[in-house]
Order: sequence, then structure tokens, then C-alpha cells
Amino acid sequence: MRSYVLKTAQGGFRCLSRRPQSHTSKVAYQSCRSFITTPTCREERKWSTPLAKQLTEAINTTGPIPLASYMRMCLTSDIGGYYTGAIEAGRDQFGRKGDFITSPEISQIFGELIGIWFVAEWLSQGRPKQGVELIEVGPGRGTLMDDMLRTMRNFKDMASSIETVYMVEASKELRTAQKNLLCGEDAVMTESKIGWHSTSKYSGLPIVWTDSIKAIPQDPSKTPFIVAHEFFDALPIHAFQVVEVPPNQQPKPAHSNTTGSSSPDSPTTPSPTYQWREMVVSPTPPGTTHADLGTPKSQQHDPVPEFQLTLSPSPTRHAQYLPESSPRYRALKSTPGALIEICPDASLYASDFATRIGGAIPSPNNPTATPKPRPSGAALILDYGPADTIPANSLRGIRQHRRVSPFSSPGLVDLSADVDFGAVAEAALLASPGVEVHGPVDQAYFLESMGVRQRAEMLVRKLGQGVESEEDKKKKREIERSWKRLVDRGPGGMGKVYKVLAILPENGGRRRPVGFGGDVNA
Repeated sequence: MRSYVLKTAQGGFRCLSRRPQSHTSKVAYQSCRSFITTPTCREERKWSTPLAKQLTEAINTTGPIPLASYMRMCLTSDIGGYYTGAIEAGRDQFGRKGDFITSPEISQIFGELIGIWFVAEWLSQGRPKQGVELIEVGPGRGTLMDDMLRTMRNFKDMASSIETVYMVEASKELRTAQKNLLCGEDAVMTESKIGWHSTSKYSGLPIVWTDSIKAIPQDPSKTPFIVAHEFFDALPIHAFQVVEVPPNQQPKPAHSNTTGSSSPDSPTTPSPTYQWREMVVSPTPPGTTHADLGTPKSQQHDPVPEFQLTLSPSPTRHAQYLPESSPRYRALKSTPGALIEICPDASLYASDFATRIGGAIPSPNNPTATPKPRPSGAALILDYGPADTIPANSLRGIRQHRRVSPFSSPGLVDLSADVDFGAVAEAALLASPGVEVHGPVDQAYFLESMGVRQRAEMLVRKLGQGVESEEDKKKKREIERSWKRLVDRGPGGMGKVYKVLAILPENGGRRRPVGFGGDVNA
């Protein structure tokens, strides 16, 4: 599970709990550093990574950049991006030897139950005999899809209905790792206009890799089953804060009286107004110390971060429209100091999922939308974030299973932020009249409803047949430890922090899916 730290606008890092921050509480961004860029220095500055140098040169040319641009560069840049430009030989982001461990890496039961969930949806949707597509976005090393396919092959009718498996993956290195696991190291991968192709070791299913979900054709006759596990948290976010603009700094209206006289109805003293201002990233000046940044003692043994978060002194382009895009955000504009995080990419993906499942009605804003006479399919989103509030102060950095500054060693640190499940649901429902949303529910509730305990007990019994060796005892303890970790409801436990949300064909709420309080309707 990924840990995180908060970078305050005052320059320091503050460790926070995962509890959703209330916008009525004292906010972290009370005052901000002034807008600074790195001054020219005669001595060549030493950079932690090639990407750090590239970012600084870009910022010194264009000025401070949005947090989303910084995250995108750190994670997917061709020059040392965390996922797409590995600069350490043999580096693996996942597992105990990497930077973080995900649920599929903890226990095979996780992927098996996700596979069972899609089997249950296939049954409830009339057992389609053909046209089923499996789509995973952000597949990591392929462990989740491997466990899903291994489980689904036990359900012959569903397995035979699957036409294609799509893997949306931008990293060449991870595509290779996924191919090796799902198809075998000797399997051939060919390239086409759509992406890269190979054949699964499970029933010879065709697997197609694309670097964008837009490359996957949308066909109203297909039944897409889509899974996104710890994908949305890695999408770039914009961060905004409400500031009070004094009357003497407010722009004069275009119709103001140029003679200096005021109308009888206008107030003599204008009231303050509130504006959204964007949090932007700039380099820390040379000579900056941990004391200057207010770095927590636990992180002062690390080098001083090369970048910092500052508050834009004037409204940016993003600040003028993103916080106005939803009534959830607009409701906070009258709250001085309120903080929000917005992820436009998350809304785009949720909209794509929804239109694949429920179709869309063509409109002037979306003339290419494709109606779907009979909505079908399902999307399952598993990630961490608050269930019913807007995320704030959630940017986190993790390296080698340790909290680090998200503004240090760009390209070597995993960056992520809480998922706004409310925004995901809102985007899905706006995109298609043919879908409905269930959840989010806690991961513990979902997995327990799916039978995680019973599956663990079954695996333990299989090990208990015959003479029990020391290795068998060790495996039993590991099975027990792993499944309990997935449903841990303690402070910071995976069962409580992680949430699950489903997008299904619209049915007036008459059928709740399994794992969300419902049962299988075969």
C-alpha cells in the first residue's frame, strides 16, 4: 500500500492521515511562498535525475507549471519517467523489491475474486455467447489479469464468449513483463496500427496492448468488462485554493463610470470577492535548506527536494474553468482557504467506460457519440480515496516502501493522489444515460461479500491433505496473513482505505451487483 506526504504551500512537508480532510477544518495552505523561479547560477547545479534538470530548464523558460504537468512528466516522460523511461537497470516498481506492493501481489485471492465478480456479471446479463471484451487499464506486471484469466477458464461458457483481452499500458517495459506472464517468454509480440498483439497461454485468447484506451474500438455489439485497479490514483491532478481578493485588487468592470462618480445604487465600498488560484510547481532556489522548507525530522536525512509547491499569484487558465465544472466544487468557492484536487483524466476515463457500457446520445458537443440499443458490460474501479468528499492535500511520494517527498528525485519516486469517487461517478452518469453507478464501498466489505475468507480456507485445506511439511505450514500462515491484510479495517488498513465502485447498465436500481449488497441473477 502506498504511503504519502503532503507538501504545503509554505514549503514544508507534513505527514497526514488518510482520513478525508474536512473543508471546514483549518486548511494547510494559509500562506504561500511568493512566485519564484531558479535564478541563474554560475556553478552548474547537480541534479538527482536527468528529468530534474529537464523540468527545471522548462520551468525557467515558461514559468511555474501546474501540478498535473509535473506529475505527468515524472510518471510518463520519455526521459526517465517513472513508468515509461526507467533509468535504473533492472528496476521493478512493484513487489517487495520495488517501491510498493499492490493487492494482486499480496494474494492470488484478490485477482480470483475480481474474476468471479465479472463471471457473476456475465451471468446476470444473460450469459452472452460472444462479443465479450476484457479490458484492463494500468495492468502493472499483469498479475491481476493472470489471476482473472486463470479463474475464468473454469467457467467454460464464459471463457468461450471472450473475444479479446485488451491491456492499456504506456510503458514498453511493463508491456513486455505482462506479455511474458500472460503469454510466455517465448511468445511472439507483433505490432499493428492498433497496438501490439500476442496470444494468451489460457485457451489461446488474443491479447492486444494499446498505449491509450482510445485506440480500442467502441462497438455497440460488444460486452466490455473493464477493470481499473490502482490506476486512477496515478492520474495527474490539479490543485486549487480559494483566496480572498481585496477590493483594491479586483478588476474594474467594463461598464464602470469613467467620470469617477458612482451610481446611487452601487455600494461605496466593494465587498471582497473569492477566486480559485492554482497550486503550481517551481524549483527550490539553490541553497534552500530543510529548515527553510519545514521538512519533518523523519525526512531530513534525505537531500533537500529540488522542487516546491507554490500558489499562483493570479488566476491561471485551469483555475478559471476546472473548479467551475461541477456544483461540488462551486459550492466551496465562498469558503476562504478551501482546497480541492481535480483530475480531468479521471473524468475522461470514467466517461469512456460509461459510453462503452451504456452508449451515448449524439449531441452538438459530442456528434460522434454512438448509441447502444442494449447496454451491456461492467466496469470495476478499485483504488483509494474518500468515499464522499473532495480530496485535498493528498499528493504522496513513495520510494522503496518509504515515504519521501513527491518533489524529490523526479522519475524515481512513485507519485499518486486520492481518487475523487464522487467525480468519477458524476462523469460516468453525465456521459451515458445507459449506465448507473454502485458504491463506492470499502474493499473489506466487497471482498468479504465475494467470499475471501471461504476461498482462503479452501486453499489452506488443499495444503493440509496428507503429511504436513514445514513448507506447508509456512504457506498456510502466508495465506492467512495475506487475506487478512486485504480486509484490514484498522487505521490505514487496506480494507478501509481502498474503495470499490462499479459502473453497470442502467436498470433503475432494481438489481444490486454482488459485492455491493446484491446477489447473482443467473
